[in-house]
Amino acid sequence: MSPGLPEDSPPLVHIRRWLRATFRGCRDDLLDDILLVCTELVSNAYDHACGPRDVRVARDAGGRVIRVEVDDASPRVLPTPGVSSIGSFRGRGMTLVNALASDWGVRTGGERKTVWAEFAVGADA
Repeated sequence: MSPGLPEDSPPLVHIRRWLRATFRGCRDDLLDDILLVCTELVSNAYDHACGPRDVRVARDAGGRVIRVEVDDASPRVLPTPGVSSIGSFRGRGMTLVNALASDWGVRTGGERKTVWAEFAVGADA
């Protein structure tokens, strides 16, 4: 998805299409989890952070871990499961990420932040 995401609104349909093509052959349940988590991370980058934004995915050399990374330019705005600055009717996205991903976290540096999520891939994925 480089050189970055558009500034005005998240291209979620295009991201989901790209993920389906990138991980063609993955188990349906794993792909569904990756799609949902990536959608949540990108949506959060638009709802709570400043651009520029970017999204990356990769599989480790052994093929056992799929990693989704979403960058934004708000390193001091950190995600917290169950909490939203938008209102009490929101805040479930990171709770879903926490439940579906094998692991997730945040890396900050300079004026950038990367929120990442990893998925353990079984032998049949």
